[in-house]
Amino acid sequence: MSITTVGIIGAGTMGNGIAQACAVSGINVVMVDISDAAVQKGLATVSGSLDRLIKKEKITQADKDTALARIKTSTSYDDLKAAQLVIEAATENYELKLKILQQVDGIVAPEVIIASNTSSISITKLAAATSRADRFIGMHFFNPVPMMALVEIIRGLQTSDATHDAVKAMALALGKSPITVKNAPGFVVNRILVPMINEAFFVLAEGLATPEDIDAGMKLGCNQPIGPLALADMVGLDVCLAVMDVYLAEFGDSKYRACPLLREMVAAGRLGRKTGSGVYQY
Repeated sequence: MSITTVGIIGAGTMGNGIAQACAVSGINVVMVDISDAAVQKGLATVSGSLDRLIKKEKITQADKDTALARIKTSTSYDDLKAAQLVIEAATENYELKLKILQQVDGIVAPEVIIASNTSSISITKLAAATSRADRFIGMHFFNPVPMMALVEIIRGLQTSDATHDAVKAMALALGKSPITVKNAPGFVVNRILVPMINEAFFVLAEGLATPEDIDAGMKLGCNQPIGPLALADMVGLDVCLAVMDVYLAEFGDSKYRACPLLREMVAAGRLGRKTGSGVYQY
């Protein structure tokens, strides 16, 4: 299947990042969200991101104009009918994703591939709730999407080879470096990463070191570009907590118990960069 138009559900951080990556690579985009304000905010984010690339002389003004012209915004799922691939990039909530996916499943043509950008929810389980389980797949992009090369392509138990191959080819067309992963909570990267972040919160809660020294230790000792606590603030502490709770529920293993300090900070609304306060102040 040749994918020339991609539908994206959600104009937030991940959705608009995927939209930018597609548009810059010559793929038409239909970006849908619940309100015109939401999609316009997403489009403005793409515009600002492209402006930064112009300043770095990586693209021209003409490149920006061409990319933005490829992005159509909408508040109606009906406009997704033009796409060969629809990527759901809504909040990491199973009930919400299920509702969206079932609505889209009933609107787009049977041959259209549907992908979820979930970072932790079972692709097999989501696929089973649609009428096209063989044409359902996980396509997990990483933030910031335009900069990060990795895409995890997650095969549900029902995903066909043709679906996998089409989505992998599309990821390569975006200039990404896809890896193929079997379905399991957290897949590969987050399965390793989020428990590491959680352990950093345990180290912090036990008073073993300051946040700055914990992050410096991991950067200098493990050659990480950013420390786990600073990364948690970037990802969102609420997202980290939600992922740990999914792991605990799915695996039933106490090693995935969320750190009480992490849970406490989320309860206080200290979610990281997006709220101006997390482990650090912004």
